[in-house]
Amino acid sequence: MEDIQEGLLIVADPSIPHFHNDLGVQTIKVRVKEFMCTGATPPLDHPHIFIDMGSDDEAICAYCSTRFVYDAVLGSVCSPRECELGAAA
Repeated sequence: MEDIQEGLLIVADPSIPHFHNDLGVQTIKVRVKEFMCTGATPPLDHPHIFIDMGSDDEAICAYCSTRFVYDAVLGSVCSPRECELGAAA
């Protein structure tokens, strides 16, 4: 959750959903357009990157190539549900 870079303390915003793809699925449906992709659960994660879909309905993570598709009526924050990283990383 915390990282030290050149004397600066960086803390991930816990209100931003974090998703991983330990299941190795091609597509993760998400109910939000702004989120973090971690690739996998730690310690096998890639750099946690912020993805903002903006007006688009899908985005692909530049690190792990997971495709995220926006679904406003999704019952949970993501599908498959197992792809949500518990308490934000």
